[in-house]
Amino acid sequence: MTKPDLKDDSNDERSKGTADGGRLPRLRKRFDYHRLGLYAVLLGIVAFYLAPIEAGLVTSLKTRTGVIETLPMSPPIYGEFSTASWIAAFDTLSRGLLNSALYAVPATVISAFIGSVAAYGLTQANWKRRYKATFLALFVAGIFIPYQAVLVPVTRFWSNYAQIEGLLTPLWLLGVDRDYTDLVELMITSIAYGIPICTILFRSYYKNMNIEMIEAARLDGASLRRIYRRIVLPLSTPMFAVVLIYQFTQIWNDLLFALVLIQSTSSDAAPAVLILSGLGVSQEGMNFSLQMAGALITALPTIAVYVMFSEEFSEGLAT
Repeated sequence: MTKPDLKDDSNDERSKGTADGGRLPRLRKRFDYHRLGLYAVLLGIVAFYLAPIEAGLVTSLKTRTGVIETLPMSPPIYGEFSTASWIAAFDTLSRGLLNSALYAVPATVISAFIGSVAAYGLTQANWKRRYKATFLALFVAGIFIPYQAVLVPVTRFWSNYAQIEGLLTPLWLLGVDRDYTDLVELMITSIAYGIPICTILFRSYYKNMNIEMIEAARLDGASLRRIYRRIVLPLSTPMFAVVLIYQFTQIWNDLLFALVLIQSTSSDAAPAVLILSGLGVSQEGMNFSLQMAGALITALPTIAVYVMFSEEFSEGLAT
């Protein structure tokens, strides 16, 4: 009976371990440096974009004296920390935040829905191509019309031609202030100005949509409206998230139309951005901590909307 040759096997394992042992440290060293560099670049990007937010946050938590005597990005120390600016800013902006929500939310939803329907007609409806090209050119042109070019026409339109105060009489009978007529005008203006960009965004999405289900529904005799309601609309959820986030951010932060149509911060219908423009301004000088607190409070709704639709937003961008 012969004994197994254990010596040869152990020599092979040692030689294999020696070879691997020489190569693995070099690979591990190279991999670690690569990952370290990647993390350093990512941290640098994060710090670059978060630095203004950090500066605004620490400024809002300082007293007026602390803002003057400390560096802009240094945290407040004992004696300089105060939440009075946040309380004062919220008390001043609470009415404006409600007004902004009253016109920004309906304007966002309505403009997104109209843009979706218009894009569906431009891509899936069977009508002559030259008509589609004409309407598409009008929508594209609407995107590039600057706000400043329409300020005078919009003002004259609402003041001289479309006097909607009489149509809102039921609201006045319920005790609503007549200043909210300006808020309705601002909402309709935001809808009209947002429809072109919403249509173009939805059109790019519908152009790449799988049309097999749509063709099958047509063969079954489904109407154009039924196809949109049962097939296209449920599949448009990711793109609706993209459009809603974009539109809500644009409408919520828009100051120019609010400044022209509402004008006064003392109006009961003044939105948050209009009140924010005069927040912290006094004869004693600029109260930077109050302004920073107001700016952060005003930005919270847009952040909340993005967080709520973040997954659908990523999916919509990917498609």
